[in-house]
Amino acid sequence: MEILLYVGGILFMLIGLGLSIGLHEVGHLVPAKLFGVRVGQYMIGFGPRLWSKRIGETEYGFKLLPVGGFISMSGMYPASSGTGPAKGVFRALIQDARSANDETIAEGAEDRVFYRLPVWKRVIVMLGGPLMNLILAVVIFTVMLSGIGLQQGTTTIASVSECVVPSGSTQTECGPDDPATPAAEAGIMPGDVLVSIDGTPVSTFSEATAIVQAAPGKTLDLVVERDGAQQTLRITPVAADRTLTDASGQPLLDDQGAPVVKKVGYVGMGAQMGFVPQPLTAGVEMTGDTVARVGSLIVTLPVRLWDVGVALVTGGERDPNGPLSVVGVGRLAGEVAATEAPVLNRMFGLLGLLGSLNVALFVFNLIPLLPLDGGHIVVALWEGIKRAWAKLFRRPPPAPVDATKLVPLTVIVATLLIAMGALLIVADLFRPVDILG
Repeated sequence: MEILLYVGGILFMLIGLGLSIGLHEVGHLVPAKLFGVRVGQYMIGFGPRLWSKRIGETEYGFKLLPVGGFISMSGMYPASSGTGPAKGVFRALIQDARSANDETIAEGAEDRVFYRLPVWKRVIVMLGGPLMNLILAVVIFTVMLSGIGLQQGTTTIASVSECVVPSGSTQTECGPDDPATPAAEAGIMPGDVLVSIDGTPVSTFSEATAIVQAAPGKTLDLVVERDGAQQTLRITPVAADRTLTDASGQPLLDDQGAPVVKKVGYVGMGAQMGFVPQPLTAGVEMTGDTVARVGSLIVTLPVRLWDVGVALVTGGERDPNGPLSVVGVGRLAGEVAATEAPVLNRMFGLLGLLGSLNVALFVFNLIPLLPLDGGHIVVALWEGIKRAWAKLFRRPPPAPVDATKLVPLTVIVATLLIAMGALLIVADLFRPVDILG
C-alpha cells in the first residue's frame, strides 16, 4: 500500500507539472493568436513526438520528455538578409538561428510575424506564460488555505492540565505542592468549545491564547458550549514562564534559533488541532511570500548549486530550502503521499509542493536571459527604448532588434541550464533532500 501511495504522489506531481507547463504555454498562445501572430506549433515536452494533431494552422501535441514546452511563433526575429555562408562557430550558430527563424515565416503571412508587433504586445505575449503560473499558484494556495484550511488549534478543548509546572519541565505527574491550574479550578472540561473570553468572541485557539496571555492575575468571564448549552465560567490566569507558539502550535524561535520564553498569563488548557479555513486573501499572501523566497534562492543560485555539489561529493546534508530538480520534487511528492498522516494533511502537502513549483516556474522564467521569457521581454523593451529615443530626437525609426546576434550567449545559458539540471537530478537521486525527517 505504501508503494502505491508513493507512486500516486509522483503521478500527482507529474500530472500537475504537465498541467502547469500546458497552461504556461497557453499563456503565450492565446495573446499571440489574439494579436494575429501565426503559431505553427503548441507542444508539451521535448524530444521525439508522441502524438500531435493539426487544428487550423497550429499543430498541437506531446513529446517524450515532459520537462517543458514551447509554442512556435512565426518570425520571432527579423528575416535574414541572406549574406552568404557564415565563417566561425558563433557566426554559424547565428546563421543557423536565422535560417530556422526564416522557415517559420509562411509565404503570404509575412505581416503575421511576432517581431512586427508593437513592443507592448510582445511583452504581453512573453509575460503571459509566467503570469499563468503565478495565477495557478494563487489558485492552488487559496484552495489549500481557504478550502482545506491551515492546521491550528481550534476552539474545542482537548486537554486540561491538573497543575502548573515550570516551562520546559519533563514532569509527568503533579506533586503535592504543585498548584492547580486555573482551567482545572474553573471546571473547564475536555470537549468544551470556547465561545468568548472577557466578552470577546473567539474563533480560534490562538485568539483565546492571546487574550489569556495578556491578562495575568485578571479574572475573566469565559463562555463555553457544553452538551449543546452555553455556560459562563470565571477564570484567573496565573503569571508563568511559557514558550510562545504560533497559530499551528509550533514554538517561536529567536534570532539564535532558541525557543522564545516569556512570562504571560497561563490557564493550563490545550486545544484540538484541526484545519481552520483562512480568508481568501491568505492564498495571495502565501504566493507573495513564496515569490520572495524563490527570488532569494535565484539570486543566490550559484552558491546554492555549489553547496549541492559539495553535499553530493562529501555525503553531507543538503539544504532543505535549496534548489531541486523535477526528480527531487517528484520524490518529495511520493514521500508526502506515503507518510502516515490523515488524507487532508497529505493533500495539503502535495498542493503546497505544486503551488511552490508554479511560483518557481514564474520567477525562473522571468530571469532576463535568452532563451527564457525574461530574455525576450528585455529584447522587446530594448527595442522600445531605441524607438522612443529616435522619436525624441526626431530620427528615423531604428531597424528591429536582431536577437539572433545573441545566439552564442543563448547557447551558453542553455548549456548552463542543462548542466544545472543534470547536477540537481544526480543529487536528487543519490543525495536527496530530507524534509520529513
